[in-house]
Amino acid sequence: MAGSRTGLGLVLALALLRGGLAGGAVRHENFDREPVTWEGVNNRGTHFEPRTVTQAFGYSASARQTGGAPGAVGGTINPAGETAYYGYRLPQALTLANPLSASGKLFVARGPGHFLLGFFNTNTLNEWRTPNTLAARINVRGEGFHCHVEYCTCRWRAGAGVIGEIVPGERINAKLMPCDQVYAWRLTYAPDGTRGGTLTFSLDNQTGTCAVVSEHLAEGATFSHFGLLPVLKSWDNAGEAWIGDVTVNGRHFDFSHDPGWDGLGNRRTYETKNTRPHFDFGWSPTHFAGGKAAGELGGLIFRGDCREPHRMAAYGDRLPELTLNSPLLARGKISMVRGVSDSTASIGFYHSAWSLRSNPAQDQSIPMDYLGINIEGPSAEGFFFYPVYRVHGSGAGAQPTSRQPLRIFPDRSVHEWVLKYDPSGANGQGQIAVTLDGQTCFLDLAFGARAAGASFDRFGICTPWIDGNSVTVYFDDLEYTCGP
Repeated sequence: MAGSRTGLGLVLALALLRGGLAGGAVRHENFDREPVTWEGVNNRGTHFEPRTVTQAFGYSASARQTGGAPGAVGGTINPAGETAYYGYRLPQALTLANPLSASGKLFVARGPGHFLLGFFNTNTLNEWRTPNTLAARINVRGEGFHCHVEYCTCRWRAGAGVIGEIVPGERINAKLMPCDQVYAWRLTYAPDGTRGGTLTFSLDNQTGTCAVVSEHLAEGATFSHFGLLPVLKSWDNAGEAWIGDVTVNGRHFDFSHDPGWDGLGNRRTYETKNTRPHFDFGWSPTHFAGGKAAGELGGLIFRGDCREPHRMAAYGDRLPELTLNSPLLARGKISMVRGVSDSTASIGFYHSAWSLRSNPAQDQSIPMDYLGINIEGPSAEGFFFYPVYRVHGSGAGAQPTSRQPLRIFPDRSVHEWVLKYDPSGANGQGQIAVTLDGQTCFLDLAFGARAAGASFDRFGICTPWIDGNSVTVYFDDLEYTCGP
């Protein structure tokens, strides 16, 4: 059955491509050299300077922050986009089918800070949510800190709870725990057959829980280590934390001597350009997306923020004006290298003025006068690959009418994709089709959207209007409508 759907998708993708090529002028760009007709706006992030990252955490024989005899693990932990960790290598890899437990003492210093304490896999540390993790996330807020409890499968799908209250779909009321004192903590995971599992984190007499849903349990996760690591989003201010008197799955560490845990990047100082929102995308001499030769489009793409002109960015080819009354088509290759939760990367047709217009509106993420593809999704679902549009005004759409969404993973795999807009589709309302590796989803324009209209004079990457985290992605061998 799955094979027949794939075959049908391939046939449909070819039909869409042939139909689109017959409907208008088409331009091809293989990026073997930097294109002269493409225009960049804030795409190299000159408004946001590089930052210094200082990681200085691991074992200390003299540390006494957790109370009792000297000896603890911790120090300065700097949130950053680059991998760092210090952890105990488990005797054998464990999964979501195994019960897991860890406990000990925790000290969090007042100030900033953002780190994970829990089980992780050193082979997949690349982003947040970090795949193959099961951990407490400590977010320091000056005099106090919030405690989240979360997991992420091997396919970037996550779930979370908090010490405090969650009102689904509305708000998270995390309890603020005072800094500069020692807490007893315990992290446990209890599987429940094929039905899922329960993740629990307690801090003294406060507890947060998180249910691992059965679908995520089936995807699975594998853990190689237990320990400390920074939240791997982008640079933020460093904090200080320590753990002591630790027991992991029954093995106790009193830290009276060096436990010999593994570490990577946990004692170094360096400069990073991965600072939110330091845009760093455009033509690149790299070769991720599988083109015939080196040279491609892409890089580090943060969400934008339409409230400030320098927080919006784009890089695209100049086109004569196109509208929703003409067919539009684009296709090419793609490779997603890194994906942080609460992020978006877009490719499509946009307008050089209206899509980058500075304004106070925060009710729409999709830029005005835009039609293309978004890579984004709620953390529970990983990363969707789907069609979006917005007309000249508030009318927008981002939920495909197909039942099965397309997914893409930040695993550096190379994919073929097609984007087609048919103005006669959906009984004349207009319809967008997106195909990824032979699988297709559709988005019908809302009634009246075509009449409201939109105009496009660029094709390429354009940031959303509401800020957030980053995606690192590359495109190559592009073919796209360049005239009616």
